[in-house]
Amino acid sequence: MNFAQRLKKHQDELRWLYMELYNNGDRYQELVTSMENFSKERAADLKKLDLKREQDPNWYRRGNMLGMTMYSDLFNGGVRGVMEKLDYLSEQELTYLHLMPLLKMPEGENDGGYAVEDFRQVDPRIGTNEDLQELTAELRKRGISLCLDFVMNHTADTHEWARRARAGEWEYQDRYMCFDTYDIPAQFEKTMPEVFPGTAPGNFTYMEDMHKFVLTTFHPYQWDLNYRNPVVFNEMVGNILYLANLGVEVFRIDAVPYIWKQLGTSCRNLPQVHTIMRMIRMITEIVCPGVILKGEVVMAPQEVAAYFGTPEKPECHILYNVSAMVNLWAALACRDTRLLKRQLDDIHSIPTGYFINYIRCHDDIGWGLDEKAVQELGFNPLENKIFLYRFYQGHYPDSFSLGELYNFDRNTLDARTCGTTASLCGVEIALRNHDELGVAVGIARVLLMHACMMTLRGFPMIYSGDEIGQLNDNDYHNDPLRRDDSRNLHRGKFDWNKAALRHEPGTVQQSIFEGLRQMEKIRATEPAFDGDSWVSTWDTFNKAILCLVRRCEKSELVCFFNFTEYHQTAYTNCLAGEYEDLFTGGHHAVDEIHLGPYQYMWLRRVR
Repeated sequence: MNFAQRLKKHQDELRWLYMELYNNGDRYQELVTSMENFSKERAADLKKLDLKREQDPNWYRRGNMLGMTMYSDLFNGGVRGVMEKLDYLSEQELTYLHLMPLLKMPEGENDGGYAVEDFRQVDPRIGTNEDLQELTAELRKRGISLCLDFVMNHTADTHEWARRARAGEWEYQDRYMCFDTYDIPAQFEKTMPEVFPGTAPGNFTYMEDMHKFVLTTFHPYQWDLNYRNPVVFNEMVGNILYLANLGVEVFRIDAVPYIWKQLGTSCRNLPQVHTIMRMIRMITEIVCPGVILKGEVVMAPQEVAAYFGTPEKPECHILYNVSAMVNLWAALACRDTRLLKRQLDDIHSIPTGYFINYIRCHDDIGWGLDEKAVQELGFNPLENKIFLYRFYQGHYPDSFSLGELYNFDRNTLDARTCGTTASLCGVEIALRNHDELGVAVGIARVLLMHACMMTLRGFPMIYSGDEIGQLNDNDYHNDPLRRDDSRNLHRGKFDWNKAALRHEPGTVQQSIFEGLRQMEKIRATEPAFDGDSWVSTWDTFNKAILCLVRRCEKSELVCFFNFTEYHQTAYTNCLAGEYEDLFTGGHHAVDEIHLGPYQYMWLRRVR
């Protein structure tokens, strides 16, 4: 289809939603004109991709999808440095590359790039727009889709709009949420939770230079946008389409639940958020249907489901599986998979849900567990949370971890955890102690966590460095610009010397790299890992072992994961037949399965 045909398909709903939200026909026409211009400017190879993806709309749900996320400057010095290392990425058969924020950002405080100064300009410290366009073209040749963050909720306080607002231009003040007195902000504060109560308390900041209070949900230097103003919506959509025309194929929409504010509410997950996301979905399908949307929704499963929309009116194509990541780490510390199983049952009950699954990312591990479920299992939620973050600090005799706390709140005793996968799983402390057995056990934990993550519904994403067992970057403590943010513990420079050991037998790097490659190759060829497969947990009558079943017309997999350092036995009902171990080739019946410490199995039914 061409632009006119795609617009005709969606225009009734798009116009209705826009007018319902803004009641401004002139602004709507400006939006459509802008969309048409971006469509005309779209390069021939991108239009070819659009047509291909229209014929294969579920391309991102294939079993061979494999992602990696990284900071381009930490990986290899910036965008051009990434291009120099594309053979390394292709060696892993990646199909998806998420580069962390690289748009123009202020020097100094910028929240790791999430305070954006210019949505249409690559930060000169990282590269140029031409570099980005060249990279996306080269990635496409290799079958790799580029994902970029798009920060919907706010701009940096150095963005042109903010500077003009500070200068007194009312038009630009109206693009943010600015108030002459504290009366209305005080009403917001009654029902609006704080995101970072310990490090950035309150939701408003008084700007002395313009004598106004500005809504700053995340940090004082990040000004929340006013989506009640149609100009803001039109301009931000234009920024998405501009980046799409540079070749970006996936947009990670940052902080989606926060983008609409309303007095008397929590200002999260409001109906208008879904109206905005539905409109963005339609706009991208009209202008650049080769593009998909990934939502960052750090909420409970029952709140996450709404961001997929419905089959008739979809919103995000994929979402982060935050809950699974957190519960995987909790299961490893507690040697107990019951909470993980319950969470996965909730996730798998979302009929249209498709997720990006991961073990670690650029951010911390926030211990947002289901408190009701924790209580039903006989634990105190606060005590359980304290145990988890203290465990991953290494504060218990049976702990194997060397993590650090992030955003500790002395009043609520809330805290989050930082660290690389290898250091949290025990590899670093074992290496320090010259403990060969401890290193082997730590590697086993790393592989167990990834094997379980790769079995979940969705596709896996590896955090750059985890594939070679990269350890914590403790040097950040000596850097005045980085030492106040413990997330820098797992944001170290990629170690190319260690990467060179990935094929050297007996090294940590080889054991982890080859272990992950084995899993990834199986996923790419095994039909049961296709996105349309049925996925469910299964009872094992042993809280130490998680069982997941994947089924499609051509295959059935039964997968077991022992989350302890002890030998364990799983018992299953109603699973009969003979199964082949996809890792070893051995054959098993699955009514009774014996697993060694941290062992995992992917068993395919053969009869």
